Amino acid sequence: MRRDRDIAAPLMLALVASVAFVWATPFIWTVLASFRPEGAGSAGMATLIPHLNPTLSNFRNALDSGSFGLYYVNTAIVVGGVLLVQCVTVSLAGYAFARLRFAGRDVLFYAFLLQLMLVPPALIVPNLRTIVDLGLYDSLAGAMAPYFASAFGTFLMRQTFRAIPRDFEEAAAIDGAPWWAVVWYVLLPMARPGLVAFAIVSVTAHWNEFLWPLMVINDPGNHTLTIGLAAFTRGAEGGKEWGVLAAGTLLVMAPLAVAFVAFQRRFIDSFVFSGIKG
Repeated sequence: MRRDRDIAAPLMLALVASVAFVWATPFIWTVLASFRPEGAGSAGMATLIPHLNPTLSNFRNALDSGSFGLYYVNTAIVVGGVLLVQCVTVSLAGYAFARLRFAGRDVLFYAFLLQLMLVPPALIVPNLRTIVDLGLYDSLAGAMAPYFASAFGTFLMRQTFRAIPRDFEEAAAIDGAPWWAVVWYVLLPMARPGLVAFAIVSVTAHWNEFLWPLMVINDPGNHTLTIGLAAFTRGAEGGKEWGVLAAGTLLVMAPLAVAFVAFQRRFIDSFVFSGIKG
């Protein structure tokens, strides 16, 4: 039995390493191609590595060709605005479903979770009509509005609040603290890992969101990174400038990659703390 385990462990490690390499291959190629001189980025990875000859000219050309500074600002506004409102809505909804007692609470909660079963493209037409009626079409506010509430965030915060003992809020209530003070000063500090876990999911999803901003935004001055990258790639592909194309792609995904590397341990700890409990 021990011999079988000794053989299985290296095989499993090799399998995991192989799968990880396959998944990482597009990213590795993008990084290598983005540092290659113009005209050499279309080569395969095997020839890119020994003849890398790194240069930053692709990044300069990408920044000159596309308004990435504007795209970064617009994306930061959309991502930050959505996350700020979501933190308020999911915290209050999660508290209501976890702590308050009212008729039909569980039925309403499960009905609320039905949103998770809806495919986002199925909501594009009604959402677009609502945005037009509200006068938010072709604006960053229109790109943010449909995401101000989150069924997943509500579920995650409900589970996080339920994992916190009631003793803390009961002690605050005995001292005369109103419910909002209990939520703000007692529950939310203890639920911070759950909020961090949700923030990771929210920022990642809306940083990479493409279809909805494409539908609701026409003004180039309001383009986010994903829309700007799509317009940028159409121009770069016309000249087969694969190095510039790779550099522009890396500019879009680099912030999330750097954030993950810098806060990897915090990310993992947050998800472990906010694990799904009954």
